[in-house]
Amino acid sequence: MAKKALVKEGTYFDSVSLMSISKDIKAMDGINEATIVMGTDANKEILKTANLLLPEAETAKPNDLVIVIDGKEEVLDKTIDETNQMLADKKASSDEEKEYNPGSLDGALDLQPDSNLVIISVPGEYAAREAKKALKRGLHVMLFSDNVPVEDEIELKKMAVEKNLLLMGPDCGTAIVNGAPLAFANVVSRGPVGIVAASGTGAQAVSSLVDRQGVGLTQVIGTGGRDLKSKVKGIEMIKDMKALDNDEETEIIVLVSKPPAKEVSKKIMDEVKKLKKPVIVNFLGGDPAVVKGTDAIWADTLEDAALKAAAFIKGEDEVSSASLKDEEIAEIAEEETKKMASPQKYLRGLYTGGTLCSEAVILLTEENGDIYSNTPLKDDFALKEDLKSIKNTVIDLGEDEFTKGKPHPMIEPSLRNERMAEEAEDEEVAVILLDVVLGYGSHMDPAGEAAKAIKKAKTKAADRGAYLSVIASVCGTEKDPQNLHVQEERLREVGAKVLPTNVQAVRVVNKILSDLN
Repeated sequence: MAKKALVKEGTYFDSVSLMSISKDIKAMDGINEATIVMGTDANKEILKTANLLLPEAETAKPNDLVIVIDGKEEVLDKTIDETNQMLADKKASSDEEKEYNPGSLDGALDLQPDSNLVIISVPGEYAAREAKKALKRGLHVMLFSDNVPVEDEIELKKMAVEKNLLLMGPDCGTAIVNGAPLAFANVVSRGPVGIVAASGTGAQAVSSLVDRQGVGLTQVIGTGGRDLKSKVKGIEMIKDMKALDNDEETEIIVLVSKPPAKEVSKKIMDEVKKLKKPVIVNFLGGDPAVVKGTDAIWADTLEDAALKAAAFIKGEDEVSSASLKDEEIAEIAEEETKKMASPQKYLRGLYTGGTLCSEAVILLTEENGDIYSNTPLKDDFALKEDLKSIKNTVIDLGEDEFTKGKPHPMIEPSLRNERMAEEAEDEEVAVILLDVVLGYGSHMDPAGEAAKAIKKAKTKAADRGAYLSVIASVCGTEKDPQNLHVQEERLREVGAKVLPTNVQAVRVVNKILSDLN
């Protein structure tokens, strides 16, 4: 293998376009790696870490485009030419669309003067400045950008409180406002359930399951993952739940988050006491005692929160269940384990949704002891820098260590497919656990892409006389562009066992591990 770099001075492309082209180049015959980025210091550091920072690229400036190809020497020149052609085609396409793509907030408002919400997705160092502009113009803000200093977040959220505006974020990836799905969100019916979530896939899971119970949503408001940390003190969640309490269409409020800082949790519950409407609290992995002294209802899991909200709206005394009976779980586990070879005993969880991953780690730990992860419950069980799996391991593939310079696996599934192939090489692996997340922003056929990898992994295990069990759940609705039913069938077609929720998938895995050990 050889490497070649090309720097195109003063040539700008957005990161989404570059990631898409990089993916297409990497798929070509004879190519091991293809990276196309702007020459920022952060991107050059990523290239250096990957051993791709060639001398030609070291002096690149932030406004320069850097192309680095790693592959067979005889195809490098041709690949560089094809990359240039793809970039030229992309630029020509963008030029044709320029009249519809204003370059500033002011330009966008000139085109759409009645807009009242702006989604901001720019590098973190510029995001606060743009958000402040929007708030000053009286616009609600969804701040998709990450790497925003926490001091800026606090300032922006205080400003939003003063102006009675939403400041969703930073790093807010999911919201549904007045029925419109924003960023990574699912297509759900309108109805009386309101959600405030400091968790993107947590919001998706609860809203999708509420919809699948035949109940709709008023609003799904994201706060950003740091909102319930000690420094930020729940500024946005408190404001948003008060807004839903005053909203005539909202009949019940669901709060979704990982456990807040202790003092923030108390502050949130003090405010919950003042609300007129019922509240369901799902602080995933937290202490149920947090709702003591309030009228709030505790929910153990994302599934539990959704089902309790739906039951309240339906006026049902008992919560309907997505749960399988214990004997059904046992039957699935027995069917899977009886085909396995003697060395097989470990789990590998490969998640694209961060909150779904956290929920799995919590539930698996309860039954199996500690689980290794890049997001572990205890520091002692954190994966090492090489991120290699150890014994029972569950990985959030959307964390920064996997996505630096690469698209999120909900957008581009190849990262998980590569990891699945790697895990299938381990003769001690018995079961792969995975999620598939649907909705706007996600890949248009994530289950179809996963199915290709599942088929190859199962074949690899079969070739050595073993059997690889794959247990999956799909987060989404029938109304999503990918369609829940279609996606579930794609997985079943290649032998995956598909469960109705993440919780039920984990129950099956827990039983498999118990039977094997």
